[in-house]
Formats: sequence, C-alpha cells, structure tokens
Amino acid sequence: MHGQGTPKFSNDAGVSEIRIGVREFECMGALPPNDHPHVFLDMGRDTEILCPYCSTLYKFDASLKANESVPADAISLLRAHA
Repeated sequence: MHGQGTPKFSNDAGVSEIRIGVREFECMGALPPNDHPHVFLDMGRDTEILCPYCSTLYKFDASLKANESVPADAISLLRAHA
C-alpha cells in the first residue's frame, strides 16, 4: 500500500469479525480514548488475521475497496505515510 496511506480500523461495536478490502492495515481497537496501541497488521497471502490486542478477526474481502469495511463503521481513517 506504499503511497496510498494505511487504513485504520476500529471495533467500537464489539463484533467478532470485520471484513476489509486490504491486507495491510492498522487496528486501533476502539476509537480514542478507548483505543489500544495502534498495531500494524499484514495478512501477507492469508485471508484473515487476528489482532493480538483486541482479538478482532479481520477477513480480507476482495469485493471491498481499501476504504470500505463490513460493518461499515469499522473504517476509521487513512493515515498517510511520512
């Protein structure tokens, strides 16, 4: 995702699984001030990954764009690379 920014996802709803359209992203747990350390996760060739902090299961869904998620309110923002 070099040059495109890194999507950040949160799980304020407390769902067990979030479908996303990217394999590299940051999980922030919940929105501030209830967030956990923002951790960069990379699925590589896999189609799912578990956040080590909040145990949210993220599943890659090729039908979604980088700025989309299911549930829709899980996408928080895009962070530009410095």
